[in-house]
Amino acid sequence: MQKEIEINNEKVVYTLRKSKRARRMRLTISCDGNLVVTLPNSLFFGESSAERAIREKAKWVIDKLEFFKQHQNKYFFRGSKKELLKYKNVAQELALRKMGYFNSFYNYSFSRVSIRNQKTRWGSCSRRGNLNFNYKIALLPERITDYIIVHELCHLGEFNHSKRFWNLVAKTIPDYKNIIREMRGTRKSLL
Repeated sequence: MQKEIEINNEKVVYTLRKSKRARRMRLTISCDGNLVVTLPNSLFFGESSAERAIREKAKWVIDKLEFFKQHQNKYFFRGSKKELLKYKNVAQELALRKMGYFNSFYNYSFSRVSIRNQKTRWGSCSRRGNLNFNYKIALLPERITDYIIVHELCHLGEFNHSKRFWNLVAKTIPDYKNIIREMRGTRKSLL
C-alpha cells in the first residue's frame, strides 16, 4: 500500500508491506528509488511503526534516495522478463558447472538448481536442498559468482551463518570477507 511521509521538509513516498515471513521490520530502497517498509504480520507493527522507523533513519533514507536519483541508470538496472530469458540458460549452465566444481570439495547432495529473477537476493537455499540463483550471476565478475555459489552450497552443510558456516565458505573462498566488502562497498549492485 502506497503511503507518504514528510521528512526534512521533503515528501517521501513509500510502500508499506506486511509479511508473514518477516521477523522484524525492514527498510529497503531499490535501485529505482522506491522505499519499501516491510513489517511482520503482527498486531504490534503498524503504520505508526513504519513512520517512526523512517524518521529514525531519515538521514539514511534521504541520502540513499538522493544517491539513486543522481546515479539513475548509470550502474543499476532492474531485471525484466526479457533479461531473464536472455541470461537464464547461461546462468543455469554457469551455476551447474560451478556447483560441480565446488561441490567436489564438500560432497553435499542437493535436489535442484533454479535460476530466477529475484529482486533482493543473489541466491537462496531451502531446507529441502533446492538452490536458487539470480540470473544476474552470469553478469558478475567470476570471483563474486564463485562466492555466491559457494555461500549457498555451504548452507547445505550449515543452514545458518554460524562460525562453522563461514569456516566452510573459507575452505574454497578464503578471501570471502573481501568479496563481501566489495559487494557492499561498490554499490554497483545489479539487484
